[in-house]
Amino acid sequence: MLSSRIAFILVALLGLWPAQALAANGAPGPLGRRLLAWPDWSLPAPLSRPGRSDLIYPDWFAGAWWVYSLEEGSAESIPPYPVRFLRDERGAVVGDRAFNATQVGDALLGGQLLSVASDPANPNRQLALLRGDLELESTVIGRRSQRAAAAGSRGDGFLADELALQVLHGPGGARISRVETLSRYRLVASTPGQELIRADQWQASYPSPEQGLVARPSGSHHIWLLLSRTASGA
Repeated sequence: MLSSRIAFILVALLGLWPAQALAANGAPGPLGRRLLAWPDWSLPAPLSRPGRSDLIYPDWFAGAWWVYSLEEGSAESIPPYPVRFLRDERGAVVGDRAFNATQVGDALLGGQLLSVASDPANPNRQLALLRGDLELESTVIGRRSQRAAAAGSRGDGFLADELALQVLHGPGGARISRVETLSRYRLVASTPGQELIRADQWQASYPSPEQGLVARPSGSHHIWLLLSRTASGA
């Protein structure tokens, strides 16, 4: 469960920054319209093919964070987990995708996840090994991102939308699905010892593209997150 202090901060931030305000303030263009359309999403989404380029984050993401999360409509939370954002060879800030996916997987799946590895030739592709002779291949096939400052802020908002093709290989054959995750981040505290990023994630699952490129979600989630520099949350 969340520590009492982190839970209080997260609830307080949610009260000050409700989901509708997130969608409406400082988010013009395709991603702003995507936010406003939630949960009435469908494919195709307003995304571009990423090729072999990674998602670039604002500089204030650089470094290590602890993530605390709650799903809308649920009283349960997953255990806090670490993530990190590194600078690539050009100095741009990117997520450590294999590390971050491993930490999220451990928090969600426990001992079922064995390992996660990134394709050295393509940062948008990861392969996760799971117990039961299962392999999950995940490839980002669509992406859009933009800076999105709320009214009166210092330009510290960021939106990113990614569509991933997921193939679960197992003894019974392969199962294919698509998962879209639209994330909105805002740096809400940046003083030493008080560095916090407030985030919302809207996620939709779609059936295999074999059933048609046009699709409606088969499931959806809205998750609230708080990224903190401190590990204890005290």
